[in-house]
Amino acid sequence: MNDTMVDGFGRRIEYLRISVTDKCNLRCVYCMPMEGLPWLKRAEILSYEEIVEIVRVMAGMGLKRVRLTGGEPLIRRDLHKLVAGLRAVPGIENIALSTNAVLLDEQAESLRDAGVDRVNISLDSLRPERVERIARRPGSFEKIMAGLAAAERVGFEPLKVNVVLMRGENDDEIESFAELTRTNPWHVRFIEVMPTGSNLQLSADQFLSCDEALERLRRVERLEPTEGPTGNGPAAYYRYPGAPGTIGVITPMSHNFCGACNRMRLTADGQLRPCLFGAIQTNLRDPLRAGEDLVPLIEHTLRIKPERHYLEQGSDVGSGGLVALSQTGG
Repeated sequence: MNDTMVDGFGRRIEYLRISVTDKCNLRCVYCMPMEGLPWLKRAEILSYEEIVEIVRVMAGMGLKRVRLTGGEPLIRRDLHKLVAGLRAVPGIENIALSTNAVLLDEQAESLRDAGVDRVNISLDSLRPERVERIARRPGSFEKIMAGLAAAERVGFEPLKVNVVLMRGENDDEIESFAELTRTNPWHVRFIEVMPTGSNLQLSADQFLSCDEALERLRRVERLEPTEGPTGNGPAAYYRYPGAPGTIGVITPMSHNFCGACNRMRLTADGQLRPCLFGAIQTNLRDPLRAGEDLVPLIEHTLRIKPERHYLEQGSDVGSGGLVALSQTGG
């Protein structure tokens, strides 16, 4: 195996986030407009076989881990078949899934059997009516909780729960989420809201830093820095003394963590993006369908990977025209 997955700043890129669809069954206020977006046509979206081939090429260059995202990945039919295909790629050591868990109860077992190792579940409140207001879909809370229970039942581990912080929306639940880690081996991660074209007002008016969240939690009890669970992400982790779970913070706005970035993204229509934000991307879909060698294109994308993002809270500066996080897999 070649080991050429190194960008222009010497960062080793071992992790690929794969968006399998741009569609989602929720309309979370920080992620997507209520009316949705113009969806990609079926012919524009990579087939499972094409995704596996791209991963096979990148694994031959040094890729080790993949994460399936969306939109909402579980709305794409027979996702377990893609998982099985990825699991068979030599060099791929870990397959993860990010989901809103609405459909996880019915798919957890088949995904686990196919080879998914671990899941991240989005849960922005512990109150049913609030979840449904944030997600803008009635009945979603009950399904998410059933999905969370299913993830535990089939043995996904570590189990991470992602909470997007919004002042005046769910910030009164910070302590309640942290308390979950005292009785559950869960890894609750607080995430700062990131600005996109569809959430500029929210990101300007309701931003809450993870520093503020940690300050509040330290008033409850001392937090111990800890290594946290196995994973590929940029979270810093803490633990209440004796707690089986951890509290993580992801700080794209208050503390830029781009210097340690180890990832690229593959969009549902086959664009290889070296950064979530910005306008840099390389079309892999059309060359793949034309039978061309993808290695030079991947190497080129590594060379042009930017040193960092240039987001500004409440502004679309630096977003590269991104309207919703669902467009690139978040």
